Amino acid sequence: MIELPTEFYTERLMIRMPLPGDGEKVFKAINASITELKPWLPFAQKQQTLEDVEENIREAHVKFLSREDLRLLIFSRETGELIGCSGLHRINWDIPKCEIGYWIDTRYSGKGYMTEAITRITEYAFKEIKAKRVEICCDEQNDRSRAVAERLDFTLDAILKNDDLSPDGKQVRNTCIYSKVTDQDNK
Repeated sequence: MIELPTEFYTERLMIRMPLPGDGEKVFKAINASITELKPWLPFAQKQQTLEDVEENIREAHVKFLSREDLRLLIFSRETGELIGCSGLHRINWDIPKCEIGYWIDTRYSGKGYMTEAITRITEYAFKEIKAKRVEICCDEQNDRSRAVAERLDFTLDAILKNDDLSPDGKQVRNTCIYSKVTDQDNK
């Protein structure tokens, strides 16, 4: 199994794997941001309890340790407050490649935190898991998520028409596939 750092930093952020006990912080961030998360994320469709979120965090911790999924929590280095969640998902270790997902606590949006975090997480993917391809996939209508990918010079590879349902299951949606790749000869 590949050795991976479980914590790393940017100028303003500390990014680390989820730990048992982080559920309360994540629960508060979800509740503070539920209106903004609901149009885009399936987990925001139903009311979750603190216990539900803590159980999910503990599962994410185990999946990180087994390298099945690398969820990451983003904290302010200055205050220690949880700013958002991200991670490397749908990892194909044979290539290797992965997808970066992310959401931010609305109270911290508009300050460049997510752009800063995704810059560093992308570097982590290329350096630590030796990714050959890193994707950001998002709903075509999710302007904020698309803006992060575009600010970071991810290439829009495709817009998949009628590819997914909205999180509430009521509309068929298009999916934008953005990517960054390494040189294919760089093995």
